[in-house]
Order: sequence, then C-alpha cells, then structure tokens
Amino acid sequence: MGTSMTLPVITGGDSIESYIQRVNAVPMLTLEEEVDLATRFRDEEDLEAARRLVLSHLRVVVSIARGYNGYGLPHADLIQEGNIGLMKAVKRFEPNRGVRLFSFAVHWIKAEIHEYILRNWRLVRIATTKAQRKLFFNLRSMKSSFAALTHAQAREIAEDLGVKPEEVLEMETRMTGQDIALMADDGDDDGYAPIDWLADSENEPVRAIERRAMDRLQSEGIEGALSTLDPRSRRIVETRWLADDGEGMTLHELAAEYKVSAERIRQIEVKALQKMKQALVPA
Repeated sequence: MGTSMTLPVITGGDSIESYIQRVNAVPMLTLEEEVDLATRFRDEEDLEAARRLVLSHLRVVVSIARGYNGYGLPHADLIQEGNIGLMKAVKRFEPNRGVRLFSFAVHWIKAEIHEYILRNWRLVRIATTKAQRKLFFNLRSMKSSFAALTHAQAREIAEDLGVKPEEVLEMETRMTGQDIALMADDGDDDGYAPIDWLADSENEPVRAIERRAMDRLQSEGIEGALSTLDPRSRRIVETRWLADDGEGMTLHELAAEYKVSAERIRQIEVKALQKMKQALVPA
C-alpha cells in the first residue's frame, strides 16, 4: 500500500502476548469513521486513512489466526500473513456497498493464511486443486475420531463437501503422512535413509554396456562406415553432416564444386548414407 505506512509487527525481541495486547488496545471504528477513512483512501490515496483502517482490524487477524494454531505453524507467522490479507482487503474495499470492512476482510485474511499453511505445512505441497484445499481445511474438524475413516464416513464427508469419496481418503492419507528426509542426519552413521535405497541407473551394467557400444559406434563405427565410400561420396557426407562447426555445405555449394547439379549431389548423398547404414548394422 505504501512504504510510509507503519504498523505493529512482531519482532524477534517481542512476545506474541504483548503484540496482541497492543492491537487489542486500538479501538474499533464506528460505521461513519470507517466510511470516511475508506473514502479518503479510495479517492485521495490517503495512506494515513488506510493505516487507521488496518490498525483497527488487526485484532480481527489475531482472532482468525488463532483458529489455525492446530497446524503446527508459529502463531506469529500466521498473524503476519493474515495482516497481509487485511491490507489487501483495505486496498480493495468499497465503502459505498453497505458492507463493513470486518465482513469484507475475513475472506482475504483467511485466503492469505491458507496459502501460508499450504506452502509450509509439508515439504511437498499437500493441496493444489480447489477440492483438495476444501478438504485440507475441513477434514480434520469433520472427523469424529483419530481413527482412519471408513468408506461410509468418507462418503458422508464427500457429500457434505461436494467432492468424491476417493478424494477424501486420499487427503486423509496425505495429512496423516510424515515428511521423511532424503538424506540421513550427519550423526546417524548406523541408520539408512531413503537415498540409500535409490538405484543408480547410470551405473547399471546394461547402461554401461550401452554407453560403451554407443561410444564405439560414434568413433570406430562411423569411421569404418566412411571408409567404405569413394572419395567424392565421403567428402559429401562429411561436409554435409560431420562438419566440426555444425554448419555443413549446401547441396548447391557442393554442386558448384563438382560441376554437377544439386539433384545429382543429393542422389550421391542418399546412396552414400544407405551404404554407411549397411556397414553399421552388426553382422
């Protein structure tokens, strides 16, 4: 919204409790004050008006962020992300539509907190589609126990949320899973990590044999095939396809050199390539 707007932030030496006390001490605005400030910000880009709108609603962010403490992420970070959503709401708020800023801002605050949780709750992003996001933020509260869902329970939840039963079961699996480090800890000399079980396909015997065969084909094989050609055919193939700079001669350039037509050079090239192909096929 602007670099000159100063708002309460949670610093390293600050406690979450003192921050909450400070924002709760800011009085809520009356309807008339809210409309006046929002109008000044919209029409005059008055940053002081926007600052007062944000300050008076920081307590709302704290209240909403508290509802997401169960995801194991720092409460302070949830609040800060919610504050970003609040500022986005203030920027888009229209005071003449008969809706209070509180009601309008709830969506933006929750949206920003949701994005933060989805980015940080797991190393691999757990929800990307609309249905997955709906399940992620509702499934935990809709489960009646910590036990795994039965198919009947999954169907019931799916009907309530308008998703498929298999999507409910898949999300439950994702949420109950744990991130596992690919590499072992430095101090864990006796244990095995997932990386120890990954196959090194590049060093498999079959791959190694294939690479050696390809290297031999590219060196000895090509050279042997070229040796089966007459001098003119060999030069045409080498200048057309094996130039060191990658820019071979054109049919017309070779035609001018040998004083024949470009079509004749093309015929010689096709015949030479066929002969090389036969020479490269193992007996």
